[in-house]
Amino acid sequence: MIDLESVTLTLPSQAGPVEILKGIALAIPAGQSVSLVGPSGSGKTSLLMVVAGLERASSGRVRVADVDYAGRSEDDLARLRRRSIGVVFQDFHLVPTMTAQENVAIPLELAGEGRAWNRAAEALESVGLGHRLSHYPGQLSGGEQQRTALARAAVASPKILLADEPTGNLDRQTGQQVIDLLFRLRGETGSTLLLITHDPGLARRCQRQVALADGRIAGDSLGRAVA
Repeated sequence: MIDLESVTLTLPSQAGPVEILKGIALAIPAGQSVSLVGPSGSGKTSLLMVVAGLERASSGRVRVADVDYAGRSEDDLARLRRRSIGVVFQDFHLVPTMTAQENVAIPLELAGEGRAWNRAAEALESVGLGHRLSHYPGQLSGGEQQRTALARAAVASPKILLADEPTGNLDRQTGQQVIDLLFRLRGETGSTLLLITHDPGLARRCQRQVALADGRIAGDSLGRAVA
């Protein structure tokens, strides 16, 4: 489902080009849950952005959901995300001028889904926010905003779920509720999950743990999920 071969990423900076990813090779089969761990600055978020097609690899091969990114336009990659990839960020990334229902409906409407409005309501109901459909992000708690973001990511039953520190801005109890919800949604959709986390316990909930250090894969432990 995710296949990276010799992937590098070099970005400009005031001090000159910075090599972020250095020859990443990673293959993740359909349906597998994988945690991506490592110190800050190791390249975890950059790797997730490359997989999502939000950052272009400088070299190497990126193939996701049977689509080779080589030569694909930004519009092609946007269509792939709408069709096959759900992304959850630490900072929620909700549109502040749209209600919760409108935020969740966005990917469905862009894909031309006729029942976008109803499906968005159903998705919010499934994450316990059926009573918050008409509320704006500024009227929601941090946990409610992240649950809205999860509903938006999962509403189209994507093949792949990407989550970048989804509990980073939440208290421990709320974060645990969001993670339980993430794994429940992942189980319901059968999605492949790539999860960035600094929490060893959370990492072990995934079937596989991949460690990054200095832009390279430093470890890859195939194991059984503990929850």
